[in-house]
Amino acid sequence: MTTLQIHIGIDLQAEAAAIKDALRRHAAGKTVREHHITFESFEGMARVLTPKRLEILRHLHRTPTASIRALAGALGRDYRNVHLDVTALVEAGLIDDQDGLRVDYDDVEMKMAL
Repeated sequence: MTTLQIHIGIDLQAEAAAIKDALRRHAAGKTVREHHITFESFEGMARVLTPKRLEILRHLHRTPTASIRALAGALGRDYRNVHLDVTALVEAGLIDDQDGLRVDYDDVEMKMAL
């Protein structure tokens, strides 16, 4: 099982240290299966992870889809709106769009700095 770790408002020095640690473990021959995404603020995350976009993530987790058109049809939504949503999710690193559309993690953990 792969977990996506979303960090909100985390100190960039702490993020850099975590990346260095993962690289060190990889260099030592250990398998490193981590997927991290960092948002500068809660508001920034909320702009990307809207309810309709979460619906897309859930659907793609269950059923990877070949195209945005197929996804829009499966969700019963307008192609243009789904295209905009998928583009935002791909840019944020939440959807893999190589060879179709899919979500490569099983759950999400969020950590937010106050």
